[in-house]
Amino acid sequence: METLDLAAPHLYSNRELAFLEFNRRVLEQAKKDDVPLLERLRFLCISSSNLDEFFEIRVAGLKQQEALGATHRGPDNLTPSEQLRRIAERTHELVAEQYRVLNEVLFPLLDAEGIRFPRRDLWNKPQRQWLKRYFNRELEPILTPIGLDPAHPFPRPLNKSLTFIVTLDGKDAFGRSSGMAIVQAPRALPRVVRLPEAQAEAPYEFVFLSSIIHAHVDELFPGMKASGCYQFRVTRNSDLLLDEEVDDLLRAMEGELPSRRFGDAVRMELAEECPGPVERFLQGQFGLDDQDVYPCNGPVNLMRLMQIPDLVDRPDLKYPGFTPRLSRRIQRAGDIFSAIREGDVLVHHPFDSFAPVVDFLRQAASDPSVLAIRQTLYRTGADSTVVKALVDAASNGKEVLVVIELRARFDEAENIELATHLQEAGAQVVYGVVGYKTHAKMSMVVRREGRKLVRYVHLGTGNYHARTARLYTDYGLFTCDEALGQDVQKVFQQLTTMGRAGRLKKMLQSPFTLHSTMLAHIDTEIANAEAGRPARVIAKMNSLVEPGVIQALYRASRAGVSIDLVVRGMCALRPGIEGVSDNIRVFSIIGRFLEHTRVFYFENAFAEDGRPRVYLSSADWMRRNFFNRVETCFPVEDEGLRRSVIRDLELYLADTTKWELRSDGTYEQRPEADQRVVAQELLLETLPD
Repeated sequence: METLDLAAPHLYSNRELAFLEFNRRVLEQAKKDDVPLLERLRFLCISSSNLDEFFEIRVAGLKQQEALGATHRGPDNLTPSEQLRRIAERTHELVAEQYRVLNEVLFPLLDAEGIRFPRRDLWNKPQRQWLKRYFNRELEPILTPIGLDPAHPFPRPLNKSLTFIVTLDGKDAFGRSSGMAIVQAPRALPRVVRLPEAQAEAPYEFVFLSSIIHAHVDELFPGMKASGCYQFRVTRNSDLLLDEEVDDLLRAMEGELPSRRFGDAVRMELAEECPGPVERFLQGQFGLDDQDVYPCNGPVNLMRLMQIPDLVDRPDLKYPGFTPRLSRRIQRAGDIFSAIREGDVLVHHPFDSFAPVVDFLRQAASDPSVLAIRQTLYRTGADSTVVKALVDAASNGKEVLVVIELRARFDEAENIELATHLQEAGAQVVYGVVGYKTHAKMSMVVRREGRKLVRYVHLGTGNYHARTARLYTDYGLFTCDEALGQDVQKVFQQLTTMGRAGRLKKMLQSPFTLHSTMLAHIDTEIANAEAGRPARVIAKMNSLVEPGVIQALYRASRAGVSIDLVVRGMCALRPGIEGVSDNIRVFSIIGRFLEHTRVFYFENAFAEDGRPRVYLSSADWMRRNFFNRVETCFPVEDEGLRRSVIRDLELYLADTTKWELRSDGTYEQRPEADQRVVAQELLLETLPD
């Protein structure tokens, strides 16, 4: 085989541009006639929310590199400055399309269904009167206009807060004439207000907070005239930087969190009718270039619309409800531990209920035979049933250890509160390893049975979060396999004692063995293909950007290995390049549920038992997951469960709504086949245990 540079830049997509391509696919869901109307609105909101975090973290990081004069080039051969220019070009196109879809597609369709958002110039007299009373009663007392002059410097709007710049004519009571003022809308105010039935001309009629303030802004400046009022929103750098030498991680995190609200500005969304001089004034205040300003033909934060589907009682415009399945074995056994003793139990959320995960801990909390519980928490949600079970267990005298990752992005404050709550209940709480996020999803219950201690384990691909378990697809494995139990015990000891975990028998772990073992399995498939044996790799994950794995997959493709990748989000690999990736196909599934499972399948014809190897993992194939996080990857060894996972993978590959990645880094959705296959819909149907 000829020598080929598998690290050549043209073989890689830029990860940031790959993210924007993913977000474009999310936005496409808002255009689809076969998606219920209010769900289309949700997809539009999700595409807007995705951009928020993208700017807060990824764009902010590139801007920091640019400010430091960095000129290094990534795998795609782009410098930080070049990346920022391309990001701006793509994002301006994406934002313009978001507002086009809202104004030209969704608003007219919603209006036809009696869900309306009347503009100010269309308010009738009763509506204007009611909204004026609402402004005077609910808004004016808590709005604080600030005229700009030497005694009133330009304020620092909070990250992503709704703010208005107002141009003024005339003088105030002190004879001042600054010409401009700032009005910030407190976050406690609702961003969308529903008109009462008596004033509404449709079953559901909503008015944006920004429209109400705009209509009555003159009342905030007695004796003066507001000649213009323009909403804007500034996105700031929200990444938290912690010194790895800190003495107390929790206190350091508490001290760092407030800075997120006032980090450096990285983007400004601005009403598109804002005059050029006012726009340039704002740019100067925030130190932003032209490419950092995004004109908005509507509300500057489309996430304001996310609450609408919950406020509108129209089941016909939403996805139909469903009841997750409950394992027949668990129902038959009567308690979770008896079911696990019969054999491993696999759950696939949200198609399978999350209740067994909660019951696993609830039963452990009250079972007199249970001595200890070990648990990792990354994101759990407010009023978590999992946390309540752990609190009950500690209160009942169980030895409860919880590893809480304080640095779970945007959940830091909530996790600090959870840590305090658990400690007050008597649980031991640690915060993982400084410098490495603990992203592993593990729960272990130690139970006395006769004269021995038995470890019951739950391992998952997703968080212990009851709400997202209804929205994200994830696998969870219950087992009392002795070797896996010992492995989990060792990882918990490693997290708490700072000692070495030692050699694990079945589990793979980042940052130690996961990357090297994945490469070794790919090499095995290469050897199989070269020897004329069956050779196949199927991998499903959220992101694929780690160069070492991509190069290994390129080598495998050149050797003749058949490779199918289901990558929901960012994928830096380029399939279909002649002589490099001819045997690689990459698909993306964007549907009702957020695809979150990480599944790795290797044909593995060299195995003594001749069976494929199937792993489930908390880790994507990204550098951070392989080298900067504590992650777990575990095998599915039960033959029936393994077949079930493989069947699910093949179902996703057969999905006729999937997007396919082309060699130029863009995606296409091919015309539907004769028979429509939607994996998520089929998985919602009742399947036998």
